[in-house]
Amino acid sequence: MLIGYVRVSKSDGSQTLSPQRDALLAAGVEPERIYEDLASGRSDARPGLAACLKALQPGNTLVLWKLDRLGRDLRHLVNTVEDLRVRGIGLKVLTGAGAQIDTTTANGRLAFGIFAAFAEFERELIAERTQAGLAAARARGRLGGRPRKMDRATLQMAMAAMADPKAVAAEVAKRLGLTTTTLYTYVNGDGSPKAAGQALLDGPSHDGSPKPSRSQQAAAA
Repeated sequence: MLIGYVRVSKSDGSQTLSPQRDALLAAGVEPERIYEDLASGRSDARPGLAACLKALQPGNTLVLWKLDRLGRDLRHLVNTVEDLRVRGIGLKVLTGAGAQIDTTTANGRLAFGIFAAFAEFERELIAERTQAGLAAARARGRLGGRPRKMDRATLQMAMAAMADPKAVAAEVAKRLGLTTTTLYTYVNGDGSPKAAGQALLDGPSHDGSPKPSRSQQAAAA
């Protein structure tokens, strides 16, 4: 089954969808299977494209007048084409720079495969940059992932709360805006600090407050 998509950038009447629709009809796309948008290619709000991509099923072929009707930019285009390939959906471009893309032919499948290679290459670059960033962060003494939410003041409140035998860790964590895992990383079930908690108590203050004395720490525990 052929499903078409057409788009023009302006909705003020200065551009018309008719040439694109006529080309798709001539290529065998049924009129009721043509989706359309009146929006800039860089716009995220393209309901016609969203409906078109949702309607496509394995074995279908998406037909475009030109390749630039599909993507916001090269990255979006590559990712969209790769998603079609993974879903078992073909692509046929009627004119323009991408007119050699027609996955119903051997040459078209080759061009389609090039898009897949671009997508894989991009994913590998992103993975490499991520790993390099994490390695650089570790070299500076920082861990990757989300910023740590535990600070000294929060830790002291957590220790005081957990010292209550009736305390429920999940409820304590929720009140303090922590995950239970984070809570138990710093505090034992009896309210005493774990190694990470003690290191935070012993370390320099990040909020300008004076470091608590041993007696204050004991009172908090």
